[in-house]
Amino acid sequence: MSTATPHTASAATFDRGRAVTKSLLGWGVVAGPFYLVVGLAQALLVPGFDLSQHALSALLLGPLGWIQATNLVLTGLMVLAAAVGFARLVGGGRGRAAVTLLGLYGLSLFAAAAFPPDPVRGFPVGVESATTASTSGLLHLAAGAIGFLSLAAAALVLAGWFRREGARGVAVGSWIAAAVVVLGFMGGAALAMSPVGVGLLWLAVVAGFAWLASASLAAYRLAPRPDC
Repeated sequence: MSTATPHTASAATFDRGRAVTKSLLGWGVVAGPFYLVVGLAQALLVPGFDLSQHALSALLLGPLGWIQATNLVLTGLMVLAAAVGFARLVGGGRGRAAVTLLGLYGLSLFAAAAFPPDPVRGFPVGVESATTASTSGLLHLAAGAIGFLSLAAAALVLAGWFRREGARGVAVGSWIAAAVVVLGFMGGAALAMSPVGVGLLWLAVVAGFAWLASASLAAYRLAPRPDC
């Protein structure tokens, strides 16, 4: 006669590895909303900041810049966690590519926090707009380029996996998001000194984080349950 209790039987069938994978993917759902909520809260409270004139990265400037730097670092850590989650779930070549590309995006957020952009269009208040790009400003732009292109590439890589798994809607959304992120960033960088350019950068940021959240949620649902 078996002496196992319901509790011990349940514990024996619980897969910790699957639980960890789901937990890591959950951070991909949280990353974008966290970044945008913290950023928008600052945008509404910091004197002189204008959403139609300034990208969120400008919040790195001034005495309260540490708040946006912390926002970027914490968001980057969430992205890195999601990257590991995708690698564990997808596996193989696609998994390695996904963790590399999403990892580059997460690291680019760290770099963006370390190298603030140049002052622009009256922000911070009382500081002249830069007439020539500084080393920090150029490195900030380079971090953005690497990050957005890596995120778009990750969307394309994972689109193929989602299609194979039967999640065709997520696959199509991934292709669209990749195009919007690249075009939004390129257009925003080219027109950075105009409100149109700021709007395009906003589009790239929101599209990228929206894709990461939806893809992470879809992957979370596709991941095997830990209790079966």
